[in-house]
Amino acid sequence: MRTARFTLDPAFTIGEVNPRLFGSFVEHLGRCVYTGIFEPGHPAADADGLRQDVLDLVRELGVTAVRYPGGNFVSGYKWEDSVGPAEDRPRRLDLAWRSTETNRFGLSEYIAFLRKAGPQAEPMMAVNLGTRGVAEALELQEYANHPAGTTLSDLRAEHGDKDPFGIRLWCLGNEMDGPWQTGHKTAEEYGRLAAETARAMRQIDPGVELVACGSSGQSMETFAAWEATVLEETYDLVDHISLHAYYEPLDGDVDSFLASAVDMESFIENVVATCDHIGARLKSKKRINLSFDEWNVWYMSKSQAEVSALDWPEAPRLLEDNYSVMDAVVFGSLLVALLRHADRVAVACLAQLVNVIAPIMTEPGGPAWRQTTFFPFAQASRYGRGEVLDVRVDSPTYGTAKYGEADLLHATAVRAEDGSVTVFAVNRSRTEPLPLDVALGALELTDVVEHSALADADPDARNTLAEPERVVPHRVDGTALRDGTLTAVLEPLSWNVIRLR
Repeated sequence: MRTARFTLDPAFTIGEVNPRLFGSFVEHLGRCVYTGIFEPGHPAADADGLRQDVLDLVRELGVTAVRYPGGNFVSGYKWEDSVGPAEDRPRRLDLAWRSTETNRFGLSEYIAFLRKAGPQAEPMMAVNLGTRGVAEALELQEYANHPAGTTLSDLRAEHGDKDPFGIRLWCLGNEMDGPWQTGHKTAEEYGRLAAETARAMRQIDPGVELVACGSSGQSMETFAAWEATVLEETYDLVDHISLHAYYEPLDGDVDSFLASAVDMESFIENVVATCDHIGARLKSKKRINLSFDEWNVWYMSKSQAEVSALDWPEAPRLLEDNYSVMDAVVFGSLLVALLRHADRVAVACLAQLVNVIAPIMTEPGGPAWRQTTFFPFAQASRYGRGEVLDVRVDSPTYGTAKYGEADLLHATAVRAEDGSVTVFAVNRSRTEPLPLDVALGALELTDVVEHSALADADPDARNTLAEPERVVPHRVDGTALRDGTLTAVLEPLSWNVIRLR
């Protein structure tokens, strides 16, 4: 196997990593909330019904911004149903997931969950622009954020939350380009509504950060035209535009699946180009950033049948994908793609946090455990803070049906404030180890602190309730730093974290 190479130089950088890049997503879908983060009566539940074993794993995962309450769920969401005494809250049909929503977990419980998860856990609230509009968004904003002295802020205090929630980051609806969305709109209809909502929310608080809905995927027929039309209406009123992408191996095409990040990087670059085109046309000096607020490996073709068969149950087992080593390697590559575009991707939310296509799994009344995808996210969140260095790989390639020739090596590197550097690297080869040489240029690095890899002789190995620690990262020996060059061997089908100081 030919050696893969790249050079790192502190003079050539991409941009600073926004901590929000390590966000996640909690939707009222399946068991994400109920028997996921919230299970009164569980042995590990606290007085608020929050599972402390799950909270411990959320902290270990290093999650920052947490998007809520959807997702498709938000397009039928009545925020008033989720406040006040839990026993008085109404039961509602959730059209998005053909389930019954009890509203036992609501806005106050969400904020309490974030506060217990830690100071890094920031709320990212979505407003319903599917079945509702400007007035309801303003009412929610007033209830959540106004200090006191109005009907809705005083109602929040009456409900037990004297202090405002301080929500700074708001999503203006969800996937409004999708025909599956309750209240689906054309780009013109949505752009106008989003602009009206944004303008009004800024009248209450000029400092809010707002995310307009972009396309639900690069494959949408309206892709790019949707973004252009929406931004024509909202450019000076919003801060970010959203992207959503999920990946799975289709028709047994594993080689293309392993190169999923090729599509993700293309998606990011195409949206950036569209944003900048509209900015230039409007002669604006403002720059719109990206909120990649749904991304993951998701076996979507399997879950569609599950949803259609439901008959309004409470918290059904839905979208509970059990991830393999191969899935975790692709997942790690998607993280690399996000970091490689840290100059424009200011927010990213792994969808979702618990049970539903999630890195954390639970059993009702039982334990919680880490999926294989838990480890790349936790490592990237811990060590991927700082400035992303410009990595341009010289790598052997392989053929894919979807993307043509793709590099076997997918990599990035982040330099921390103390000068240490972490290399994140994926070897996409299913059969061959990949030798790697990294020239460190002017970086004053002398030691390899650690080389950790997630790989297994069985690429289908998984963590389960019966074997919760079947797959964990392991130490790699032999990685060396001599005369300004890092040398390593990346195992077949592996996610690698190499820390240097």
